[in-house]
Amino acid sequence: MSNYKEERPWGTFENLFDTDYCKVKEIVIKTGGRPSYQYHYKRSEIWVIVQGEAVATLDEIETVYRKGEVVVVPVGTSHRIENRQEEDLKFIEIQTGTYFGEDDIVRLEDDYGREGTNE
Repeated sequence: MSNYKEERPWGTFENLFDTDYCKVKEIVIKTGGRPSYQYHYKRSEIWVIVQGEAVATLDEIETVYRKGEVVVVPVGTSHRIENRQEEDLKFIEIQTGTYFGEDDIVRLEDDYGREGTNE
């Protein structure tokens, strides 16, 4: 198990739990931040909103989620989460599947010039 916090242009994430059967992260999205619109070949994700309000896009459909609500992202689903509010958005991400490496990311759109595969 490895815990580390990593800065990104949109906020931060910290690995809380990392095994061969799942990975759990705490993710903070700053005001106006949004990670890339992406999908994964080998993992699904569950996002539990714990602070703020999220706009989640799943296969081009936007939905608003608030504290205590859950977003389910099946494997292969194009997805993005965004913070349009004045306070930080914080959520817990639970990944399940067969592989959890950062190189299982296919970026379709990215505000920070990182389109394509990998970090």
